Amino acid sequence: MRQGSHSPIGVFDSGVGGLTVLKALMSHLPHESTLYLGDTARVPYGTKSGEVVTRYSLKNAEFLLERGIKLLVVACNTASAVALPALSAALPVPVVGVIAPGARAALRRTRGGGVGVIGTPGTIRSGAYQRELEAAAGAHGVKVKARACPLFVPLAEEGWLAGDVPRLVARDYLADFARSGVDTLVLGCTHYPLLKDVIAEAVGPQVELVDSAEATAEVVGALLEERRLLAPAAEAPTHHYFVTDVPERFVEVGARFLGRPIHSAEQVDLSF
Repeated sequence: MRQGSHSPIGVFDSGVGGLTVLKALMSHLPHESTLYLGDTARVPYGTKSGEVVTRYSLKNAEFLLERGIKLLVVACNTASAVALPALSAALPVPVVGVIAPGARAALRRTRGGGVGVIGTPGTIRSGAYQRELEAAAGAHGVKVKARACPLFVPLAEEGWLAGDVPRLVARDYLADFARSGVDTLVLGCTHYPLLKDVIAEAVGPQVELVDSAEATAEVVGALLEERRLLAPAAEAPTHHYFVTDVPERFVEVGARFLGRPIHSAEQVDLSF
């Protein structure tokens, strides 16, 4: 299928978390149509090997490419950490992950060179954000403090976004970040923007939060403009959702992540 400015942006994630990236794309690029694929039958990716995640990611990308996307956004942090080179080599369209945009946004905002990164155990263990920050900082240097915050994912999915429970969890994970010289904190998981208020409270007002989703949307917009692929301003966008497991929970929980109703999602079979 021939790609052009009218073609949709493709987004994939292992589940519902990538909808925060889609939300940022819709806000930043309101005329763009999108196709979203949540691989809900095989979530989570963070516990799987890099080889398996890369295989799943290539299959996801193939599904979206067959539907005529003009650009692929890898909304999953784990897939961005391990599969981006293979995706970029295999696809004839631009591929954007969430790690590089988030890391570079943090470097632009840090005042003293102390950057914190929080994410799932798989993302933090991969060292992808740490490597990207250090490579982008170059000779200027950067001090990175990284921590896995696994309980944030179930809290976000169950809607526990405020109150004593998420506040205590956030305080336990993050209270020492400001004391360690961190002035900028990257939300390195697509679930974490839902908990932005309790995270901000835990680290204190002196620490600026960087949402990788928002940074990614800015990169996508600049890339589409550079390649003259921006949808016309008069375009009436369409948004379609696909999942690899039954869609009911995705539709219910996903609306919280997207900030608007998801009226339906189509179940598809991506088995090998």
